[in-house]
Amino acid sequence: MPIRSIAFATLAVVCSSVMGSSPLNGDTKPDDQLDLKVRSLEFKIDQQAQRLSNLEAEKRIPPDASKTAPNDFKVYWNQGIRMDSADGAFKLKLGGRLFVDWGWISGSGIEDDLETDLQDGAEIRTARFYFAGTVYQNIGFKLEVDFTGGDVDFKDAYIRLKEIPWLGSITVGHFEEPFNLEELTSNKYTTFIERALPNALTPKRNLGVMSGDHILDDRMTWALGLFRDVNDFAIGHSDGGNANNLTGRITGLPVYADKGRKLLHLGGAYSLRHPEDSVRYSRRPEAHFVNSPFTDTGNFEADWINLFGAEAAMVCGPFSAQSEFIAASTDADASGSPCLNGWYVFGSYFLTGENRPYDTTTGVFKRVKPKKNFNLAAGGWGAWEIAARFSNLNFDKGDLPDSATEMNDVTVGVNWYLNPNVRFMANYIRSCVDGNDISSAADIFIMRAQIDF
Repeated sequence: MPIRSIAFATLAVVCSSVMGSSPLNGDTKPDDQLDLKVRSLEFKIDQQAQRLSNLEAEKRIPPDASKTAPNDFKVYWNQGIRMDSADGAFKLKLGGRLFVDWGWISGSGIEDDLETDLQDGAEIRTARFYFAGTVYQNIGFKLEVDFTGGDVDFKDAYIRLKEIPWLGSITVGHFEEPFNLEELTSNKYTTFIERALPNALTPKRNLGVMSGDHILDDRMTWALGLFRDVNDFAIGHSDGGNANNLTGRITGLPVYADKGRKLLHLGGAYSLRHPEDSVRYSRRPEAHFVNSPFTDTGNFEADWINLFGAEAAMVCGPFSAQSEFIAASTDADASGSPCLNGWYVFGSYFLTGENRPYDTTTGVFKRVKPKKNFNLAAGGWGAWEIAARFSNLNFDKGDLPDSATEMNDVTVGVNWYLNPNVRFMANYIRSCVDGNDISSAADIFIMRAQIDF
């Protein structure tokens, strides 16, 4: 029976009892008897009303959290959609990113030298979704796909065994080879719209198995993996041991203080590569919308390639600096065994006082969180960062085609972080090409609107 029905029934019984009852005392006057009966009735009504209120309050009390079933999930937001089971055995994440770029380019001299028609452009640079998490506390996974370019490509697609003695973790699937600080730092968090010129020499995602860990109280990381060259659909074939690559990286933090507002990062990487087919390196300027590479080695045969990488970075409050050198030593007799190389250096400064956050478990930089999110009503303007970079890439080596030249890019940029998930970026690039009777330059301006979660 509903609670209110019970209350009214009780009230009716009380009224009937009071009206039909006899006087409390033979000497009591009728008016006094009536007054006593009314007071008694009011008291009983108050008791029933209190009981009714208590019953309704009990209906509003949520279940005791301690009685929650282990497989019940809590859904919440933490820079993305998170779902955690009550017992902590399952932790799942849904996320994605969207980058929209606009760009303008000018440089008639370089068009003549490269015999190409350079055009302004706009594009959806990145459109990805991912599903990741941990199951049974020690098995991780991630599946990420990219929809740009008119097809669906695999990005990260792996299974990871965690907390393995001496090995840290074991990852199997399609993911980044452990080489190059800027490459391993997600493009969600890189300081400039595109990575520096030497990135042309860096291995990207391949199919492989890798072990890695963070040690010495998170002051050092290491990773070592065996990889097979595959296409964007994570499919690859080879003859014998060809297309198998051994890649490793180690980093250290000689200085780490004030929760990462002061740090010095040093690292090195090596990759031994055995190409299945011919090798080719090419590079556009530091703007993806440009429809033609500015330097290109063309195809050449190489039995082996040795990649070397050295990296350094520092953070001192709002100021940070970063630099890397990469060299590719090739065993390619027909092409003079060229040693291709490149380097870059950049500095950045947060006008609003933030700093570049660093992940001590992976040895890379991570998400910037403004001190005050953009909210004019609350007086928040987000975080503002200015940066400048010089980068060099030298393909003018050995007996490579005339299109293999040396490139130098000077990039200045400004970043506006509205909140941890949204930022706007603007870069100006002066891209110069020199060598093989070519000496010309282009001016490029590019903007990006970005959201990720």
